[in-house]
Amino acid sequence: AWRATRTLWLLALVCLSVCVCVCRAASPEENSAMENIVTEKKAEESHRQDSADLLIFILLLTLTILTIWLFKHRRFRFLHETGLAMIYGLLVGVVLRYGIHVPRDVNNVMLSCPVNASPATLLINVSGKFYEYTLKGEIGGVEVDDVPDNEMLRKVTFDPEVFFNILLPPIIFHAGYSLKRRHFFRNMGSILAYAFLGTVISCFVIGLLMYGCVTLIKQVGQLDGDFFFTDCLFFGAIVSATDPVTVLAIFNELQVDVDLYALLFGESVLNDAVAVVLSSSIVAYQPQGDNSHTFEVMAMLKSFGMFLGVFSGSFALGVATGVVTAIVTKFTKLRDFQLLETALFFLMSWSTFLLAEACGFTGVVAVLFCGITQAHYTFNNLSAESQDRTKQLFELLNFLAENFIFSYMGLTLFTFQNHVFNPMFIVGAFIAVFLGRAANIYPLSFLLNLGRRNKIKTNFQHMMMFAGLRGAMTFALSIRDTATYARQMMFSTTLLLVFFTVWVCGGGTTQMLSCQRIRVGVDSDQDNSVSIAEGSERRSTKQESAWLFRIWYNFDHNYLKPILTHSGPPLTATLPPCCGPLARFLTSPQAYENECQLKDDDSDLILSDGHINLTYGDITVSTDASGAHTSGGAATDDLDRELTYSDHELVMRGTRLVLPMDDSEPPFTDAHRHLQM
Repeated sequence: AWRATRTLWLLALVCLSVCVCVCRAASPEENSAMENIVTEKKAEESHRQDSADLLIFILLLTLTILTIWLFKHRRFRFLHETGLAMIYGLLVGVVLRYGIHVPRDVNNVMLSCPVNASPATLLINVSGKFYEYTLKGEIGGVEVDDVPDNEMLRKVTFDPEVFFNILLPPIIFHAGYSLKRRHFFRNMGSILAYAFLGTVISCFVIGLLMYGCVTLIKQVGQLDGDFFFTDCLFFGAIVSATDPVTVLAIFNELQVDVDLYALLFGESVLNDAVAVVLSSSIVAYQPQGDNSHTFEVMAMLKSFGMFLGVFSGSFALGVATGVVTAIVTKFTKLRDFQLLETALFFLMSWSTFLLAEACGFTGVVAVLFCGITQAHYTFNNLSAESQDRTKQLFELLNFLAENFIFSYMGLTLFTFQNHVFNPMFIVGAFIAVFLGRAANIYPLSFLLNLGRRNKIKTNFQHMMMFAGLRGAMTFALSIRDTATYARQMMFSTTLLLVFFTVWVCGGGTTQMLSCQRIRVGVDSDQDNSVSIAEGSERRSTKQESAWLFRIWYNFDHNYLKPILTHSGPPLTATLPPCCGPLARFLTSPQAYENECQLKDDDSDLILSDGHINLTYGDITVSTDASGAHTSGGAATDDLDRELTYSDHELVMRGTRLVLPMDDSEPPFTDAHRHLQM
């Protein structure tokens, strides 16, 4: 009996110990389970909030598209779609800022402790458990008590990297991919002068004027933070990037003079790239010593060398990516699988931007010249279906990204938490931007007209001055860094500049065209002259531009086009006889299979059949409707005739086709006659 009693006591003690241990273990598990439930609820609430924020932007774009249709249907030209998107963004921003308040979470705890720096990540020890917190940004002293109420405003404020890595690449690539190279090369010298010299002149004029304005603001005691000369130059660089999307859309709709269109479009495409590299070079200006804002010759030369190095490296990277894509699409059978072909083209084009940024170059420059290279070479290797797909895909992405950015501009005016509006700085910025644009256009136009026979008319200069709108690139550069007082003031002023130029200058484009008596209704795909005098003037322009690209044209047409595309003359005819095996190896069997397909936007005419002469510099290949090819000698001045008498010029799939003249008609005598389809 005693042994049995002892055994029972031992069993009771063991059971009691087990129960105590289980209870002690169950308590943390219950607490952990409750914490997991709370965490899951917060994650679900955050997910719903993020979905609502994205839905706001989708509804903004939907409303913008419907209103655009209404404007196009009613033929309203006083407001472009981008200005409309900004208005809708402003309205939604007002509602989010003043109409919606998120209730304060009673569980939020605000503690303060002195820290000498602001680390990007904090580990907080709460009762032996470590939690990770990330830095969202600086908060003003008056906003400390309103942090929970501003949570929605913070969520609709995107990371600036979203603009650079997601929204900007399709916009810049589409600009290069849709570039009309025939009109671009006709005015290449003037475009390069406006884009490079003009942007630098504008940057320094605006920077110097703004430095004087800032000095005046300091003297009257209206400046609450540091604002150095390098900050003024940086501001001049970012606002020198023009984006006349509104004006160009109206130009395209009204069919304004092709030379004016080419000058404006070419300048806006290239000066965006120049402004990005120029702003990066100014940021990299680091003189020796404690004061990083003093002037030093070596530091300035180093920044200038960085400008040249970054721009040339980005240019080479973009062209190399385009050439690699052209080689892959030519020497593979991807054209048999159109979906794979389009996907490769899309990924290679987008990766150019990211590759340049990862290598320390500028993605904007790289993706721009990648688009130009893709349009010049790779486009000719794509199947007809992929050609249509790539054009429509990047056109759609450009439309959505551009309208999204302009909608976000309007939203940011009320949702951004650190605006600094200084009236004197704003007025000075408007005056400086106007004078900087004038210092760009008028002096350069005067110098260019000294060497041009086809002068840039005064009314063209006034229109270019008026059309210097600021847009997506200026906004993206200004929002990328808003950490300091100077950058916050720049960002707020830049928003007002964009609003004014898009609404006032963009909305007044039609009236400005009428005021300057600029001719409209000119087909952009035809020559803009019908009289003998105008025809001779245009031919002189062709001869003027020939010295810029005559050597390049011969090299590209005779060697690069046959190597990288399915068009152009056979290499067996252009390479020396000693290179015969190499020429036969590089010559694609599909070199002529697409000659009767439609080329890109550089096509002048479309032929379905008939007898055509294909002039390849030193030889002429003739083809008839049956597709048979014969070759023979050609005159040595074929290229000169092409450059001079381009009224009778055709361009199909990158190959220049010269129409045979009818025996009953004297060649090149009637300047009023044009080829009809």
